[in-house]
Amino acid sequence: MVDSLENNALLYHSTKPAGKLAISATKPLANQLDLSQAYSPGVAFPCQRIHQNPLDAAAFTARANLVGVVSNGTAVLGLGDIGPLAAKPVMEGKAVLFKKFANIDAFDIEVDEKDPQMFVEVVSRLEPTFGAINLEDIKAPDCFVIESLLSEAMNIPVFHDDQHGTAIVVAAAMKNGLEVAGKRLQDVKLVSTGGGAASLACLNLLVEFGLPIENVTVVDLHGVVYAGREKDMNEYKSRYARETGERTLDEAIVDADVFLGLSAPDVLSGDMAKKMAAKPLIFALANPTPEILPDIALAARPDAIIATGRSDFPNQVNNVLCFPFIFRGALDVGATTINKAMKAACVDAIAGLAKRESTDEIASVYEDEALQFGPNYLIPKPFDARLYIDVSFAVAKAAMDTGVALRPIADLEKYKQQLSAFSNRSLMFMQPVIDIARRDQERLVYAEGENETVLRTMQVVAREGIARPTVIGREAVVKRRLQQLGIDIEIGQEFDLVDPQNDARYKDYWQLYHSLVCRRGVSVAAAQTV
Repeated sequence: MVDSLENNALLYHSTKPAGKLAISATKPLANQLDLSQAYSPGVAFPCQRIHQNPLDAAAFTARANLVGVVSNGTAVLGLGDIGPLAAKPVMEGKAVLFKKFANIDAFDIEVDEKDPQMFVEVVSRLEPTFGAINLEDIKAPDCFVIESLLSEAMNIPVFHDDQHGTAIVVAAAMKNGLEVAGKRLQDVKLVSTGGGAASLACLNLLVEFGLPIENVTVVDLHGVVYAGREKDMNEYKSRYARETGERTLDEAIVDADVFLGLSAPDVLSGDMAKKMAAKPLIFALANPTPEILPDIALAARPDAIIATGRSDFPNQVNNVLCFPFIFRGALDVGATTINKAMKAACVDAIAGLAKRESTDEIASVYEDEALQFGPNYLIPKPFDARLYIDVSFAVAKAAMDTGVALRPIADLEKYKQQLSAFSNRSLMFMQPVIDIARRDQERLVYAEGENETVLRTMQVVAREGIARPTVIGREAVVKRRLQQLGIDIEIGQEFDLVDPQNDARYKDYWQLYHSLVCRRGVSVAAAQTV
């Protein structure tokens, strides 16, 4: 299995052209006129405009949609400090994820420099090239220093995804998990294993959102982080040092409401899980093997709400739910930073999407899973196209509301339509028709009202205000299907139902139909079911 994966991955990367990235021109270069505009002498005119007004770079160059994926390769997931060159496939991979999920162009920049000050000196000089910087796979505590210094030095967003991308998705899952458990963030006791960049960033964000810092216990390779400990400490970890006599995870986990693992395989046992409070949240996010496997956790604690970093278990905490879209929103308004409000907007948008009814498209991808808000569905799936719309829009609006947008969007409704058009290419052509339908508010009748696809489509039409839907079907069956699909929509409020069996016109209609076709062999029973 491992050999097969290795061989396939090597073949995938080495197939010509090697690697995963290429540059393609966005303007025609078919003749001499094109060449004279793309380069000398025509290129001088946009240069002059940008020199007069630097904001015009967004209109005349690709900078406003270009992200630098920057790393020194000192903390590559699962591989450690392998250096910048060996880390290049990872950075190329991150770049293609930007393109796939958010239509953002990205260059990978591998910097051969371990000294934080020198690294900052190099990267800060790249500001004229990029609209934003994504820091990747830089070891702690250097990553904290580097991000802080670059954020101060640069007038574009600087975002360390290993820290904040993980933290945002964890916060979204935590928000919904606590709601399912009937608990409040300000009341819970949380134990975290790890003490690295991702772990501390998660804790920092949760504390910003209301988790009391005194309710947090950090456990790393050397045990509990306690006040006065000197071994393997730094100023960022010291923030969570507690006055406590606890020294092991087994001691710290007693009565904990939340376990947040960003550490190593198998550090949490079933016996430890049994010591946690009622309805515990167990976020075992180590990859590829979590701190505790879900089946072991559930055997010990059937009431547990579990998340992992793996796609083969429910509630996968995956950065791809966040980073493409927080950058999309920030770039679209020319944000100068990614601030707390933008992160909070991202958390709320991700968490909120999990509570909405699933679309037919996403249900077909995950047809074996019940995508309905609850213990096994705390956060959306990575391929839910609505992430692109909801998260990008929320982040862009938060940037505007907090005054960090250099290019605020005047028509937010039009912007949302543009986001929708990218996530659903056919919508680009249908949008004028939809706008007319919204204005005229026609009634739309669905004859096959008991069909699951029809019900999902009807729900979108109703919620988007495109038309007033009427479905034809048996009321009991329609209600049952809506419940099974997790569609929270009220008959008579957002759509109308015609139940042929209970309709006063039913008898007249089937009798008329039968009189017209009975000589063709259509029975009474058949006429009644048409």
